[in-house]
Amino acid sequence: MNALTLRSEESAMTPLQARRLRIHTVHESVVFLRADSPVCRAEGLGTQVRVVVRSGAREIMATLYQVEGEQLGVDEAGLSESAWLQLRIQDGDPVSIRHPRPVNSHSALRRRVFGLRLDDTSLGMVIDDIAAGRYSDVHIASFLAACTTLPLDLQETRSLTRAMVDTGVRLDWGSSMVLDKHCVGGLPGNRTTPLVVAIVAAHGLVIPKTSSRAITSPAGTADTMETLAPVDLPIERIREVVEKEGGCVVWGGSMQLSPADDIMIRVQRALDLENDGQMVASVLSKKVAAGATHIVLDIPVGPTAKVRSAAAADHLEAVMKAVAADFGMEMVIQRSDGRQPVGRGIGPALEARDLLAILNGAPDAPQDLTDRACALAGVLLEMGGKVEPGEGLALARETLADGRALRKFEAICEAQGGRREPPVAPLRQTLCAGEAGQVSAIDNRRLARLAKLAGAPETACAGVEMHVRLDDTVAEGQPLCTIHSASRGELEYALAYAEANPEIISILPF
Repeated sequence: MNALTLRSEESAMTPLQARRLRIHTVHESVVFLRADSPVCRAEGLGTQVRVVVRSGAREIMATLYQVEGEQLGVDEAGLSESAWLQLRIQDGDPVSIRHPRPVNSHSALRRRVFGLRLDDTSLGMVIDDIAAGRYSDVHIASFLAACTTLPLDLQETRSLTRAMVDTGVRLDWGSSMVLDKHCVGGLPGNRTTPLVVAIVAAHGLVIPKTSSRAITSPAGTADTMETLAPVDLPIERIREVVEKEGGCVVWGGSMQLSPADDIMIRVQRALDLENDGQMVASVLSKKVAAGATHIVLDIPVGPTAKVRSAAAADHLEAVMKAVAADFGMEMVIQRSDGRQPVGRGIGPALEARDLLAILNGAPDAPQDLTDRACALAGVLLEMGGKVEPGEGLALARETLADGRALRKFEAICEAQGGRREPPVAPLRQTLCAGEAGQVSAIDNRRLARLAKLAGAPETACAGVEMHVRLDDTVAEGQPLCTIHSASRGELEYALAYAEANPEIISILPF
């Protein structure tokens, strides 16, 4: 009979049979044992302790939970779906469980919690252990909270960035100039990346864009691009796309670029915590790992954006440039208006439709999104030596207008696996102005929340479609925005939230 055995480093313990419970714990691996299991009694194992689970050559860290009742036999060990898939086992396959070795970096974690700075070695140990799966979500949350309560200083930010780069792979594109673009976020919509890649690659420059999925927003670039073409590609396939077309827009999560950052982002999403040092380390570790040499960075500034003041933008810009210089990267930073969403769509498919409208030169294409994309692409065209300083914006606009950007975008989509059509939500509800007046404020954070309640980004067709912008004059009953959803329940949740938060779109009455 196949068995699952719990053992210490020195001795084998009571055999247990493996059982797949199909419990989804997101990314955290969990193993379940009966509270009266001989293993728990013999080893003194309580709930939420960490153990090492091994199957053949595969080994993972998991959190142990105890259960009571007859769901499990005393000779069974249940595994969460995450643990099961990582180990690639079948019911009854032989698996061993042992106590983990002490995690030495926990002492560094405790020092940071108590307000002490960490040096290169200590931060390297913490990040190595996070990347190796030795930290539970509780430990990661403690580290993130400690780095927010006492924000990382410049030296810690440099050390954290380097440690995060060192945990993953570094790509080499065989070019002395590899362009990239990033936005620090905080604005719904603002899906400039696919446009920038198409414009820049159309001029023969190399711009392999590895993008993220949504962290706290209704859509990440990878979520939006996935409604237009496949984005989850192996590195070999990505190289083929870039060699053929000069650019790509793919999901970077499967490429092991700064894997510690991917793990921390998952916990950060739940905590809704962020600080400049961690943001810089997150952004630049991915850029260094992706092989970028020249970067344009967009910092939207506004009262409900991620960066809320000029002073905050000054600090972030200084840290970002200092750390980028350490890695030999040339960076140009642009600040933009962060007072309202960019484009009309908020949510993967709705944002994709904005992109298609712009690329196809539709007369009603969102001008604000066009302007931002061309401004950023223009900087990269100048950095890439295609035009003299100050002439990049005009060339970017020309590339959109004459169809070169569209042709390059379609070619990139085909190279990534074929163009798709964005899905359409079956349910829609329009919110209208309760009185005549002028749009005086738009709350980015509440608007993003509304789109997420509608189902974005998990449901690609869900989100919010904007019909007004700041300073627009509206009549009573005029549409302000439309909620798109795939389910009646999510639509009702979104409508209830909108009713309770009328300041999502504020109207100053005449």
